[in-house]
Amino acid sequence: MRFFGLRVYEARLWAAPGFQPERYAQQPFGLELAYDRKLEGEAIAERSIAEMRRVGPFSESQANQWLALMKQAFPDVAAQDRLLGLNDGQGDVRFFHNGQPTAQTRDAEYARLFFGIWLAPQTSAPALRDALLGLAR
Repeated sequence: MRFFGLRVYEARLWAAPGFQPERYAQQPFGLELAYDRKLEGEAIAERSIAEMRRVGPFSESQANQWLALMKQAFPDVAAQDRLLGLNDGQGDVRFFHNGQPTAQTRDAEYARLFFGIWLAPQTSAPALRDALLGLAR
Protein backbone atom coordinates (compact mmCIF):
# COMPACT_ATOMS: atom_id res chain seq x y z
CA MET A 1 0.00 0.00 0.00
CA ARG A 2 1.42 3.34 -1.07
CA PHE A 3 0.37 6.87 -0.14
CA PHE A 4 1.77 9.72 -2.25
CA GLY A 5 4.29 7.27 -3.68
CA LEU A 6 5.65 6.20 -0.27
CA ARG A 7 5.11 2.62 0.80
CA VAL A 8 3.14 2.51 4.04
CA TYR A 9 2.91 -1.25 4.49
CA GLU A 10 3.12 -4.57 2.73
CA ALA A 11 0.03 -6.77 3.02
CA ARG A 12 -0.13 -10.56 3.00
CA LEU A 13 -3.20 -12.77 2.91
CA TRP A 14 -2.86 -16.21 4.51
CA ALA A 15 -5.69 -18.44 3.28
CA ALA A 16 -6.29 -22.10 2.48
CA PRO A 17 -6.35 -23.37 -1.08
CA GLY A 18 -9.77 -22.85 -2.61
CA PHE A 19 -10.30 -19.50 -0.86
CA GLN A 20 -13.33 -17.84 -2.48
CA PRO A 21 -12.92 -14.04 -2.67
CA GLU A 22 -16.65 -13.40 -2.99
CA ARG A 23 -17.19 -15.20 0.35
CA TYR A 24 -14.13 -13.85 2.19
CA ALA A 25 -15.96 -13.13 5.44
CA GLN A 26 -17.26 -16.71 5.77
CA GLN A 27 -13.83 -18.35 5.51
CA PRO A 28 -10.87 -18.54 7.88
CA PHE A 29 -7.83 -16.46 6.94
CA GLY A 30 -5.18 -14.14 8.27
CA LEU A 31 -4.32 -10.70 6.94
CA GLU A 32 -0.92 -9.33 7.93
CA LEU A 33 0.34 -5.79 7.47
CA ALA A 34 4.10 -5.21 7.75
CA TYR A 35 4.66 -1.48 8.24
CA ASP A 36 7.41 0.57 6.61
CA ARG A 37 6.93 3.70 8.67
CA LYS A 38 5.76 5.04 11.98
CA LEU A 39 2.00 5.53 12.37
CA GLU A 40 -0.20 6.28 15.35
CA GLY A 41 -2.60 3.50 16.30
CA GLU A 42 -5.45 5.97 16.74
CA ALA A 43 -4.94 7.20 13.16
CA ILE A 44 -4.99 3.59 11.89
CA ALA A 45 -8.26 2.97 13.76
CA GLU A 46 -9.90 6.16 12.47
CA ARG A 47 -8.83 5.49 8.88
CA SER A 48 -10.19 1.93 9.22
CA ILE A 49 -13.65 3.29 10.12
CA ALA A 50 -13.58 5.58 7.05
CA GLU A 51 -12.53 2.69 4.80
CA MET A 52 -15.16 0.36 6.29
CA ARG A 53 -17.84 2.87 5.23
CA ARG A 54 -16.81 2.23 1.60
CA VAL A 55 -17.65 -1.45 2.07
CA GLY A 56 -21.08 -0.95 3.62
CA PRO A 57 -23.24 1.20 5.88
CA PHE A 58 -23.29 1.00 9.66
CA SER A 59 -24.64 3.09 12.53
CA GLU A 60 -22.78 5.67 14.57
CA SER A 61 -23.23 3.41 17.58
CA GLN A 62 -21.44 0.61 15.74
CA ALA A 63 -18.75 3.05 14.57
CA ASN A 64 -18.07 4.14 18.15
CA GLN A 65 -17.97 0.55 19.43
CA TRP A 66 -15.66 -0.58 16.61
CA LEU A 67 -13.42 2.48 16.94
CA ALA A 68 -12.89 1.67 20.64
CA LEU A 69 -12.05 -1.93 19.71
CA MET A 70 -9.54 -0.85 17.07
CA LYS A 71 -7.88 1.70 19.34
CA GLN A 72 -7.16 -1.25 21.64
CA ALA A 73 -6.18 -3.54 18.74
CA PHE A 74 -3.83 -1.15 16.95
CA PRO A 75 -0.99 0.35 18.98
CA ASP A 76 1.37 2.89 17.48
CA VAL A 77 3.54 1.14 14.91
CA ALA A 78 7.09 1.71 13.66
CA ALA A 79 8.98 0.39 10.66
CA GLN A 80 9.15 -3.43 10.71
CA ASP A 81 6.14 -3.77 13.05
CA ARG A 82 3.45 -6.23 12.05
CA LEU A 83 -0.28 -6.22 12.68
CA LEU A 84 -2.16 -9.45 12.07
CA GLY A 85 -5.91 -9.92 11.92
CA LEU A 86 -7.33 -13.45 12.06
CA ASN A 87 -10.86 -14.21 10.88
CA ASP A 88 -12.31 -17.62 11.77
CA GLY A 89 -15.07 -17.36 9.15
CA GLN A 90 -17.82 -17.29 11.78
CA GLY A 91 -17.43 -13.78 13.14
CA ASP A 92 -14.55 -14.27 15.57
CA VAL A 93 -11.74 -11.78 14.90
CA ARG A 94 -8.44 -11.64 16.77
CA PHE A 95 -5.70 -9.04 16.42
CA PHE A 96 -1.98 -9.30 17.14
CA HIS A 97 0.88 -6.78 17.20
CA ASN A 98 4.28 -8.37 16.59
CA GLY A 99 2.86 -11.73 17.66
CA GLN A 100 1.24 -10.49 20.87
CA PRO A 101 -2.57 -10.48 21.20
CA THR A 102 -4.13 -7.02 21.42
CA ALA A 103 -7.89 -7.42 20.99
CA GLN A 104 -10.66 -9.83 20.06
CA THR A 105 -14.33 -9.59 19.10
CA ARG A 106 -17.11 -11.85 17.92
CA ASP A 107 -19.02 -9.78 15.39
CA ALA A 108 -19.62 -11.11 11.86
CA GLU A 109 -20.65 -7.70 10.50
CA TYR A 110 -17.48 -6.11 11.83
CA ALA A 111 -15.42 -8.93 10.29
CA ARG A 112 -17.08 -8.45 6.89
CA LEU A 113 -16.63 -4.68 6.87
CA PHE A 114 -13.16 -4.55 8.39
CA PHE A 115 -11.54 -7.19 6.20
CA GLY A 116 -13.52 -5.78 3.28
CA ILE A 117 -11.16 -2.79 3.44
CA TRP A 118 -8.76 -5.06 1.53
CA LEU A 119 -10.90 -7.91 0.22
CA ALA A 120 -14.27 -6.45 -0.86
CA PRO A 121 -14.84 -5.27 -4.43
CA GLN A 122 -15.58 -1.79 -2.97
CA THR A 123 -12.00 -1.41 -1.66
CA SER A 124 -10.21 1.88 -2.26
CA ALA A 125 -7.16 -0.15 -3.36
CA PRO A 126 -8.32 -2.53 -6.12
CA ALA A 127 -4.77 -3.32 -7.32
CA LEU A 128 -3.79 -4.37 -3.78
CA ARG A 129 -6.94 -6.51 -3.55
CA ASP A 130 -6.08 -8.22 -6.82
CA ALA A 131 -2.53 -8.88 -5.64
CA LEU A 132 -3.73 -10.31 -2.30
CA LEU A 133 -6.19 -12.60 -4.08
CA GLY A 134 -3.73 -13.69 -6.75
CA LEU A 135 -5.71 -11.91 -9.45
CA ALA A 136 -3.03 -9.36 -10.36
CA ARG A 137 -2.36 -9.25 -14.05
